[in-house]
Amino acid sequence: MKNIAIYGKSISENNLKFLEALIFTLKDELNPQLFIHQSLEGHSSLIERFNINFFDDQDLLANGIDLLISFGGDGTLLNTVTMIKDSNIPVLGINAGRLGFLANITQEDIVLAVKALKNKDYKLDQRSLLMVKSKTLSDNKTSNFALNEITVHKKDSSSMLKIDAFLDNEFLNSYWADGLIISTPTGSTAYSLSCGGPIISPGSNNFVITPVSPHNLNLRPMVVCDDVVIRLRAESRESQFLLTMDSRSISIENNEEIFISKADFSIKLIELPDNNFFKTIRNKLFWGKDSRN
Repeated sequence: MKNIAIYGKSISENNLKFLEALIFTLKDELNPQLFIHQSLEGHSSLIERFNINFFDDQDLLANGIDLLISFGGDGTLLNTVTMIKDSNIPVLGINAGRLGFLANITQEDIVLAVKALKNKDYKLDQRSLLMVKSKTLSDNKTSNFALNEITVHKKDSSSMLKIDAFLDNEFLNSYWADGLIISTPTGSTAYSLSCGGPIISPGSNNFVITPVSPHNLNLRPMVVCDDVVIRLRAESRESQFLLTMDSRSISIENNEEIFISKADFSIKLIELPDNNFFKTIRNKLFWGKDSRN
């Protein structure tokens, strides 16, 4: 790996020593050309010391990056998706946040992670994405894909939405709710999970449709095959509602049709031998924390 980029939104004083350890270990073990996102330019002394170049969201691909390291929480890693797009640049997530389902490598394991990169002792975990199309998105030229979920939900404290949902033009249901989540297997441990959705293992070729605070209590999350096109049409007493793609959002007019399908590219997450999906959910959700075990 000749060119490695590091992305982070901000680094606290407590985590600065771990960023320094990451940079030092990369230089010592791999000696790559390092690039760091311009959002971290405040740490100029560290950057000058290790002869690091800056990159921004637009020129990541132009620098021939072989690996992007996300230094932060899951939200930080989600931000990298719009940078790498369909470039096939793999992402390594180091957790400097809280929960860390995606960025699941602890800061204490930085040295082990870099050595695994050097020895090629890892595998690439292919994660599917969602793609969304609508007239407003086309007009605004907004990045129209998401790794976790695409959600339709009400704006602010406005009244609930009525959301008509279709699967390949077959009517599914009219949801009266605060919103509706369309989740990938990756996103099944995120917003969907907090709304009662199931956990779906990566690579299972499914979407999850999860209502947010539904008015009809008999409505439950539904798992569907990921080869369908989900068409949504929402309206409320307000003139607009929100469409979110992971952490990005845009306002949509009432009754504008939204088409959601599986994206034609995937994201590659680096998975170390001892950091697989099942171990992560056991640790993060405290499965097996029982005196009988």
